[in-house]
Amino acid sequence: MTNRRKGNKNSSKIRSSNPNLAPTTPPIKAKVNTDIRSEPQGTEVIKSDPYLAPYKDYFENRYKGFLEWVSKIDKVGGIDQFSKGYNYYGFNINNEEITYREWAPGAVSASLVGDFNNWDLEKNKMEVDCFGVWSIKLKHINSKTGKQPAIAHGSKIKISLVSSSGERIYRLPAWNRYMVQDLSVSPAYEAVFYNPGPEMLYKPVNKRLVPAKDLRIYEAHVGISTTEPRVGTFNEFTDNILPRIKDLGYNTIQLMAIMEHAYYASFGYQVTSFFAPSSRYGTPEDLKRLIDTAHGMGIAVFLDVVHSHASINVEDGLNMFDGTDHCYFHEGARGRHELWGSRLFNYDSYETVRFLLSNLRYWVEEYGFDGFRFDGVTSMMYTHHGIGVGFSGHYDEYFNGSTDESAVTFLMLANHMVNTLYPGMVTIAEDVSGMPALCRPVAEGGVGFDYRLGMSIPDMWIKMLKEVRDEDWDISHIEYQLTNRRHQEKTIAYCESHDQALVGDKTIAFWLMDKEMYTNMSDLTPLTPIISRGMSLHKMIRLVTFGLGGEGYLTFEGNEFGHPEWLDFPREGNGSSFQYARRQFNLTDDDLLRYKYLYRFDKAICNLEEKYKWLTSKHQYTSLKHESDKVLVFERGNLLWAFNFHHTNSYTDYRIGTLWPGKYMAVLNSDDKEFLGNGLVDPKTEYFSTNEEHNGRPNYIQIYLPARTAIVFSLAK
Repeated sequence: MTNRRKGNKNSSKIRSSNPNLAPTTPPIKAKVNTDIRSEPQGTEVIKSDPYLAPYKDYFENRYKGFLEWVSKIDKVGGIDQFSKGYNYYGFNINNEEITYREWAPGAVSASLVGDFNNWDLEKNKMEVDCFGVWSIKLKHINSKTGKQPAIAHGSKIKISLVSSSGERIYRLPAWNRYMVQDLSVSPAYEAVFYNPGPEMLYKPVNKRLVPAKDLRIYEAHVGISTTEPRVGTFNEFTDNILPRIKDLGYNTIQLMAIMEHAYYASFGYQVTSFFAPSSRYGTPEDLKRLIDTAHGMGIAVFLDVVHSHASINVEDGLNMFDGTDHCYFHEGARGRHELWGSRLFNYDSYETVRFLLSNLRYWVEEYGFDGFRFDGVTSMMYTHHGIGVGFSGHYDEYFNGSTDESAVTFLMLANHMVNTLYPGMVTIAEDVSGMPALCRPVAEGGVGFDYRLGMSIPDMWIKMLKEVRDEDWDISHIEYQLTNRRHQEKTIAYCESHDQALVGDKTIAFWLMDKEMYTNMSDLTPLTPIISRGMSLHKMIRLVTFGLGGEGYLTFEGNEFGHPEWLDFPREGNGSSFQYARRQFNLTDDDLLRYKYLYRFDKAICNLEEKYKWLTSKHQYTSLKHESDKVLVFERGNLLWAFNFHHTNSYTDYRIGTLWPGKYMAVLNSDDKEFLGNGLVDPKTEYFSTNEEHNGRPNYIQIYLPARTAIVFSLAK
């Protein structure tokens, strides 16, 4: 690195511990995870996966690096203090003054400018310490009504820096909590000093939740959650969408695109301001109300976290913040994602790690989030970022050469912090590589996530719908993909998420019925073969994935009722249209349309899981994968599941094995008329087991199983 500020001769000094960062609040009495020292080698994971044994040295070294970071953090007060950097950096206010601090080690001078001082560069010059932290204190102003902050709430502000090359630059404060955008003037965001009076603050009335063990996740984007072609708001989501989510029976919401992002069409993946909720949806107080209202409904709220990369924007992002290429990021090619066109964080940097860990902590403390979904984990964990790489599953792909150890260590630190300070909080990894031990505890040598997304499952469904007639579906392949998950590592299963809904792809409903979704989804029109097939398979695909695919389940808003359109944000390529950047929930409210049947079925699945809790059950056994009959039978939890994927054949007195003797009743049938089925099976039918071995089970029952139908049975009480 060149052109460093005088007095900072090398990057290691700039990025070392800052002893001046004193706590502004007393440390909380958290349950510290002492296990991280009881297993100092970090090789406990080998006991549950013997294939990891050849990589023992790797796990020892990785865990050693993690402990070195923990020790470094402990020297400045521990993880509680370290992860509250937002109480030191950015703008902080007490009864006497406003203090503003910013880490910009590559700058040679700095001034705070804004509406409050008429943007005068000379009035409020900042001082710098030996760690490259610039600071200034602004005393409150005496007035007839008492002391008033020197900067008024809502004022525009910037930090002006002079780089080591002598260039005058203006930046938005990196830790700022509110940004605004006026597209009629410029697409660039402006920083706002956010200090509303007590009368403007939202005061939560409900406690933050410990997420349920059986996660039923509703993935949602606030901006598209309106039927009108515009950007929806936090308040509209609270008033209109939360009741729908509650009615459906989902116990968790995963909010996407919350961190401020200048380009709406990026789906929130080009973050410009990490501490600011997007103002296009409303104020920070509106977001607090949304989360608090969800908590009152018993619904946990997760945040989609983008710590894998950042927007390349300079004017309103972190890029080139202090005039150098490397503030917060790796410099040169290593600091750029060639496919995403974004900047890559330097996880070796002390201040970058503080920034990101504090970012997680801030969203919990300030807004009450109950969990995190980490985006782009594959990109973080490998130096190749997963670009052009197909993971075969050989362990050398994970632990020899291409792993970015600094990023993996950061993820371990993040999960360690979350588990230490917030027991029960959930973290989910978006990882396509299948890295072993990703979802094992840090104390055992794992990365520490609670769940990974089952990303191969939607890939399987889309590939089959695109390339294979359902008459030729391979039942064994379906069962294998749904059950192929690592031992002792939990998976969130899903048929489709926002990825499959975005333009350029198709949703399952579109693959099944797109030829007729605009003409034949009314009950007033005949039920055509395409709609009949599509509705049947849509229900079966969701049910088998929910039932067999993981220890949690996720859907993306609208997909549960077969939303008829893809998702496409306003952009230059579509004339900046909002036509497809919305969700038409009104379709489920129209009693003449057939979308209501899919909505009812999705609700019935959630209600069934709430009653029987199969997602948390350790009992799972597949007894039948019959290729010619196209029948799949399995036990999950205390339920017996039967799927007939055959396009024409129905089966009378079909034997299905079961572990449990007794009388059975159907508790969910996709062919019920309530779900636009044919009603061929009397829901009052009782099924009595025969004590005779069948398909490896000690008992069997005989059922009528119509074509393209799934039935779930339970022992009658």
